[in-house]
Amino acid sequence: MKSISVFCGSSEGNDDYIISQAYQLGVEFAKNNITLVYGAAKIGIMGQVAKGVMDYNGLVIGVIPEFLKLKEVYHPNLTELIVTDNMHERKVIMYEKSEGFMILPGGFGTMDEFFEITTWGQIGLHTKPIGILNLNGFYDDLLQLANNMVTKGFLKQANLDAVVVDTSIEGLLKKMNNYKPLSTPKWLHKKQV
Repeated sequence: MKSISVFCGSSEGNDDYIISQAYQLGVEFAKNNITLVYGAAKIGIMGQVAKGVMDYNGLVIGVIPEFLKLKEVYHPNLTELIVTDNMHERKVIMYEKSEGFMILPGGFGTMDEFFEITTWGQIGLHTKPIGILNLNGFYDDLLQLANNMVTKGFLKQANLDAVVVDTSIEGLLKKMNNYKPLSTPKWLHKKQV
């Protein structure tokens, strides 16, 4: 993969390990010539990932809606800044610019991005890898909920298995690079979309 969208918090939270690993992820992107595509903020976990990439001379594409550009502290030193009209257009552009998606700790916005891009994969709109970097067990409860969805018959095990999970940056990048996409469900073909 040469470009990955990272969905994560615009807040730093209160876990120093998560903050340091976000920065280290950016360093790994730069060292491996992976372009970071993200929400353009200079603050929070988002800002830490971008800082790691830029400190090691990597490429960073920030995508932000106009109304958030006015409110959030967007990063002034990005390789490329794309300003969109709305949140949906932001996600579409991030999707188009990326060969994969990675989820780091965050709040409701991160969950919105994760669930939408995962749903797009489930219904066959893309076959790009989606990875969760489960730092300090942050996503344990989400994964337990997802397993409950499988148990209760609301989610197919194959769709859950299509989301790769690891607790280390190196392990997750390896899994994402080795990702084998699901075949499009027989009941869903592009003509129907």
